[in-house]
Amino acid sequence: MQHKNFKNIDRVVFGRGSFNQLSEIIEPVRKENNHYFVFIVDNYFKDKELSKRLQNKPEDLVYFIDVDPHEPTTEQVDSLRDDILSKKGLPSGVIGIGGGSIMDIAKALSLMLTNEGSSTQYQGLNLIKKPGVYHLGVPTISGTGAEVSMTAVLTGPEKKLGLKCDYTVFNQVILDPELIATVPNDKWFYTGMDTYIHCIESENGIKKNAFSTAYAQASLKLCREVYLDENPRKPENDDKLMVASLMGGLSLTYSEVGVCHALSYGLSKILGYKHCYANCVIFQHLEDIYPEGVKEFKKMLEKNKIELPQNLSKEWSDETITAMANVSYNLPFMWQHAFGENYKEIATIDFIKGLFKRL
Repeated sequence: MQHKNFKNIDRVVFGRGSFNQLSEIIEPVRKENNHYFVFIVDNYFKDKELSKRLQNKPEDLVYFIDVDPHEPTTEQVDSLRDDILSKKGLPSGVIGIGGGSIMDIAKALSLMLTNEGSSTQYQGLNLIKKPGVYHLGVPTISGTGAEVSMTAVLTGPEKKLGLKCDYTVFNQVILDPELIATVPNDKWFYTGMDTYIHCIESENGIKKNAFSTAYAQASLKLCREVYLDENPRKPENDDKLMVASLMGGLSLTYSEVGVCHALSYGLSKILGYKHCYANCVIFQHLEDIYPEGVKEFKKMLEKNKIELPQNLSKEWSDETITAMANVSYNLPFMWQHAFGENYKEIATIDFIKGLFKRL
């Protein structure tokens, strides 16, 4: 059996106000390459208080990027790379400040600044040839695990798939719970549930082990404390959610995700649903596969007054459902984790189409 020899984040700083250390943290790296940084910031923060706290210098490039409603694309990363190199040459590093999509753009961009051609060539495992430039992540919404993951998920012309290798992992992460306090309730719920679903799927499959289980159980405990709390949005729950997100990401890194995530890729690729929301829309219908997890998830929905759409598939043509099923079918490692070595006998195209028809 081949065991994973995975790369973790080099450095993590955690705590309220830790974002204020950004300039101090990156100062030693400024001597690299052309002595400037690229800031990739969620457009949500443009002209808001956080945009005045970036600690950037005049020579730095700052890009405010709108990731709503679309997820990151290969074309977007390639054109950003070309723009940056044509303006100032190779930067000292890339800083991503935002949610999972911004994290993925920052990770992918750091790799594409040093690897030739289109990012479409590198969608898959260990296809990147050269290390990227230094990259630092500052999550402003918690749950996706993008801050710890070795994957930068991009939607390309052919597929939605990550640039996945050791070089993808951030060199540094700043976890400041103050930054997630202003996240709207629905998004705060959907992203947090991504962590919860990561751990349920990691725990309920053949690739689970003592390492992945320890992180999953700790993360699930924190998720329960947050989402079943009488006052879920109290400040100390943001601290818990940031840690849960990191641990959920580590759990799936050393195990795998399962059925919900496989279906989510199809829903996102074909119909453009945001990843975390897609997971929630799907997970509510998987009680036969994850009975305890779905039961608890529905309690969390009720406690947080979140309503998810029903009967979506009535509006979808068979062609649309087949297209989504084909995307999901081509993620064998997820189906294998969920159903075991004979997964091909269970996770047929017709079976997967049936799952989409539940939605």
